[in-house]
Amino acid sequence: MNLVSKDILSDFPISDKIYLNNASVSLMPNQSIEAMKEFLVTYNSIGPDSKDSEPFVTEKLRNVRKTISKIISCQPDEIILTQSTTDGINFVANGLSFENDSNIIIRGMSHEHHANFYPWIKLKEKISIKNLPIDINGFFKLDDLESYLDNNTKLVALSHALYNTGSILPVETIGKILHDKVPFFIDGAQSIGCIEDVDVSRIQCDFMSFNGSKWLCGPMGTGLFYCNRKSSELLEPKTIGGESAMIYDDSKIAYKELPDKFQAGFRNYVGIVGLESSANYLLNFGIRNIREKNQYLSNLFREELSKIPNVILYGPEDPNDRTSIISFNIKGSDSQEIVDKLEKQNIVLSVREIMEKKIVRASPHFFNTESQILKVIDAIKKL
Repeated sequence: MNLVSKDILSDFPISDKIYLNNASVSLMPNQSIEAMKEFLVTYNSIGPDSKDSEPFVTEKLRNVRKTISKIISCQPDEIILTQSTTDGINFVANGLSFENDSNIIIRGMSHEHHANFYPWIKLKEKISIKNLPIDINGFFKLDDLESYLDNNTKLVALSHALYNTGSILPVETIGKILHDKVPFFIDGAQSIGCIEDVDVSRIQCDFMSFNGSKWLCGPMGTGLFYCNRKSSELLEPKTIGGESAMIYDDSKIAYKELPDKFQAGFRNYVGIVGLESSANYLLNFGIRNIREKNQYLSNLFREELSKIPNVILYGPEDPNDRTSIISFNIKGSDSQEIVDKLEKQNIVLSVREIMEKKIVRASPHFFNTESQILKVIDAIKKL
């Protein structure tokens, strides 16, 4: 399917705005909004706590796990339904067992997204945090990673793709280095839904966390946590309830099997229905085709930006090394003022940071069009 020339913007409920902030929260397709409405109407009509409601909800949960498992190539019961990427990161940070001489390895410190930085830094009171030095785009040397590993390393925690430069880390190569040596956690918030062939078995990661509201085009408050079945034994759940555990011998607790082990309490059922609809919408086009469209749009954006005087571009030059994120600045201009001026023209970008440097970030997705990109470039020229 040739998505480059296909205009699907009408599938999304947006008026005259040009929305290029999908790395934060993406638009939802109309069909997902309708699916959520249909779920609520049906759920209420059969009775929320009636005998018929449980199999109705259970089927919805089963469906979304099947769909997401297709996208990352895992078993459906290895998908835990959460409310955010942050939830899954905290499952690992708070669930692993550490000795006093333990250490974990992260990348870039404040170059990393807060969600994949703060939970690990909080651990520094009881373990050692090893930080991999990075280059201007956020990449590190694999030799450095290997030299940092020792018998006390309990985890390596990395982002698959970076929220600020768009750089895509070589997670499959890293997985081969770590295989059967050290547990491997991946923050997939900026990769799932916009990078094809994300295969957790090939990556050999133990855990991965991502959300539904970015590149998967799902609703806010939906998240996914992949937990390898064998690796689940490494984690103590951070919450517990009747849905996730059981009592035996009067006072002893036994956790249920995956995915229930990590799912204490009710889920965001209506959000899960919307997420499943959005994920199927993406699969209908094919993640590889979506990646091709995104690369086309981001390459066009970068190429046109490079022609504007005083524009500074960040991120890798090779489009295969980055997502569709385009980060830039204009010499002599404040990043927030640029974003504010564009928003007054119904153009939505965002301000982010690369270390301490504030930058403007654009993040087109496959429903955006070539004409929209050119309109944004024209508006930037006139600032």
